[in-house]
Amino acid sequence: METATSLSQLAFRRFKKNLWGMLSLFFLITCVFIAIFAYALAPDDSRNANQMHLSIHSKSPGFTVQMLTIPVDVGNQNSVSSFFFGNRNASTEIPIASFEITQDGVLVSEYTSDGTAGLQKEYVLSQFPKVSSAEMISKKYISEKKFILGTDKYGRDLLSRMLIGIRISLAIGFVAVFISLVIGITLGAIAGYFGGKIDAAIMWVINVTWSIPTLLLVIAITLALGKGFWQVFIAVGLTMWVEVARVVRGQVMGVKQMQFVTAARALGFNNFRIITKHILPNAMAPVIIISAANFAGAILIESGLSFLGIGAQPPMPSWGGIIKDHYSYIILGKPYLAIIPGLAIMSLVTAFMLIGNALRDALDVKGT
Repeated sequence: METATSLSQLAFRRFKKNLWGMLSLFFLITCVFIAIFAYALAPDDSRNANQMHLSIHSKSPGFTVQMLTIPVDVGNQNSVSSFFFGNRNASTEIPIASFEITQDGVLVSEYTSDGTAGLQKEYVLSQFPKVSSAEMISKKYISEKKFILGTDKYGRDLLSRMLIGIRISLAIGFVAVFISLVIGITLGAIAGYFGGKIDAAIMWVINVTWSIPTLLLVIAITLALGKGFWQVFIAVGLTMWVEVARVVRGQVMGVKQMQFVTAARALGFNNFRIITKHILPNAMAPVIIISAANFAGAILIESGLSFLGIGAQPPMPSWGGIIKDHYSYIILGKPYLAIIPGLAIMSLVTAFMLIGNALRDALDVKGT
């Protein structure tokens, strides 16, 4: 047991010496923190950050505008649910070019897409709760709003969509890798340990699955299960177990020849205990490395599916979906609408690949 602990500590020390691995790990931790507290950090805390302002669509980063907020009574909302999943129906926001306080309320000139004053409309005092005078409307319900990353083609805050969209990428990675590990480790361990006809049957399934293009198989499973959030998780997970199973099988076939496994059989331990307690703990290093690569692969597959329209469905924000909505803007003079989510996907995938490389070096016992 002391040897195992010392090897783990040695691997951790080697990992800490890898600059890019540590930077990627801190970046990933930051992304997880953002994903958990996305609605608390996002300027638009409506569910799915879906507050639309069509008059200010496709505005560049740093765009500012005066905003009139009209409260909407949606009843009591669970504070925990609102914190983690957003408000069911946020107050209505209206971009305005100018406003004038009147005797009965406020007269506003709505903002138009070309930046000029448009239709004038008066909002009366009764529409604003807890306000006793018209002057208080301008202080409490009219403010200047800044869109740090600009707005999308529907006038939604792009920063909020990006912050909440990170949940999809991380969640698809975690769930898909978990499913692939459960299936891959189970089948790979059984095939490698028992061999014979069981090994031949499992390898036949692995080879058949391996021969089908990954994206084609994911699309087929997704269409069979239906479009949606959880369907993508299952589809991606069911296509990533093959590589895990092949690696685990090879590792188990080598480890089961070791003397400590022979000793375990001589002591009368059953096969399940030998596999789970003695063989798998000594065969997991390559699996950990593969999991990091699979995490990156799952993010790319989900982005591709969302781009094709069969991933996360609108209005749920997804980085791939944001690219799908705005890829045509690359040639229309506003490429940042597609480049920003593209860079986010590239950064997250690169981080996982660098972590995988660092783990490979840290767990390489030949280099110790």
